[in-house]
Amino acid sequence: MGKRFKRNYRPLRRKPEFRINEHITAPEVRIVGDAEGVEQGVYTTGKAVELALGLGLDLVEISPKAEPPVCKIIDYNKFLYERKKKQKEIKSNSKKTVLKEIRFGPNTDVHDFEFKLKHAEKFLKDGAKVKAFVFFRGRSIVFKERGELLLLQFAERLADLANLEQMPKLEGKRMIIFLSPKAKKS
Repeated sequence: MGKRFKRNYRPLRRKPEFRINEHITAPEVRIVGDAEGVEQGVYTTGKAVELALGLGLDLVEISPKAEPPVCKIIDYNKFLYERKKKQKEIKSNSKKTVLKEIRFGPNTDVHDFEFKLKHAEKFLKDGAKVKAFVFFRGRSIVFKERGELLLLQFAERLADLANLEQMPKLEGKRMIIFLSPKAKKS
């Protein structure tokens, strides 16, 4: 039989991102930062740990690959909290691109074309990219030219709102174009 686990089995904790205090293995470390009463410079690891613990703080290895490794005397939990907060802020400020799809058939009628054109305009005004494609079913693949003309006409009608990223390209049973919104002028 296989290995059996207890009901309340929990996997091992992850290895910490930064080495702190006694876990720092280098013989010497460079201390940086603005800890009270501690001058920046190179110290033996034991002396640096003593200084940190004397202030009621932790010695945290910031850059282990430097020669000697760079450390800061700070409160480790506060450091992790602020780092997590910064990463969350960066993530919230990053812009997420949305991709909307619009599907045509090779024999799409004028009314359907206009209807889908209005949807594409709305998507582009909202800042989303648009992927428009003509899907060829069965023997309709012989009308490749119709599909290409349809997509080019679609891109031409949206030229004032969007940039054509890619000319019509046949991938399997689909002919695809990508449109991205033009930058808004302020």
